[in-house]
Amino acid sequence: MAQVLATNFQLPFPCGQSWTGNSSGSSAHQSWEIDFNRGSTADADLGDTVVAAAAGTVAISKHQGSVNRYGNLVKIDHGGGWSTYYAHLNTRSVSEGQSVSQGQQIGTVGNTSAPGNNISPHLHYEVRLGTSYPSNIQKAVFNGVTFGYPVQTLSSRNCGGGGNPYTPQEVCGSGYDVIDSAALGTEGTVYLLYNSGNGNNCVATIKAKSLGTATPTSAYLEVQGTARKTDSGNFGYYAGPVIASAAGTCVRWGGKAGTATYDSPLEHCD
Repeated sequence: MAQVLATNFQLPFPCGQSWTGNSSGSSAHQSWEIDFNRGSTADADLGDTVVAAAAGTVAISKHQGSVNRYGNLVKIDHGGGWSTYYAHLNTRSVSEGQSVSQGQQIGTVGNTSAPGNNISPHLHYEVRLGTSYPSNIQKAVFNGVTFGYPVQTLSSRNCGGGGNPYTPQEVCGSGYDVIDSAALGTEGTVYLLYNSGNGNNCVATIKAKSLGTATPTSAYLEVQGTARKTDSGNFGYYAGPVIASAAGTCVRWGGKAGTATYDSPLEHCD
């Protein structure tokens, strides 16, 4: 199952900095794009550091002024169809195919664009899901909260070193409580949850290492007498949810993160 990382995005600027975003100040905007500034004069932000809003792989790092007026553009692929765009950069500090971590510098604020298109320095920022432009432009989310369109000033929490932003309850959904868990060495933890409202079990594997980087991760749930259900692949933060009806029935459950695995006995039969 593809990882949806929208809730994990942070402001594309270093920790603690305050920036004002404006989605309505440009006639070139199609949807939910944001232009960021923080200085009191037109050129105040030129050369300020721009960082990755979330971990991923650099899909584009080139000057595209004559193509789309983005000038120096960095696009980061975050998996699951999600990507972010950082346009009009003065400089680019990453190359195509490079893996970047959340908070890593990818360039500096600039005013590059198409020849003859004179603009003041700012960061043009977009979040996209899928490929059907411009309907694929999504509302931006920072630190789990949707940007306050059309204008909002925010303080960056892109501070690095954070843990996994997802909990097993978030992965499985409302009404699920953890009833068992097993450590996957230092790679993560696999959880068994139960929803007393509908009698369903849920299994989720939450990574502790290589967060934001797609690595082998899996979760499975096998209700006695039925076929095993598995979610397995290269995921950035978690595997799951794997859900099955199991009220009053024994289950086997487990998962994998990195090279560590856990396989339960037949249990939780109540």
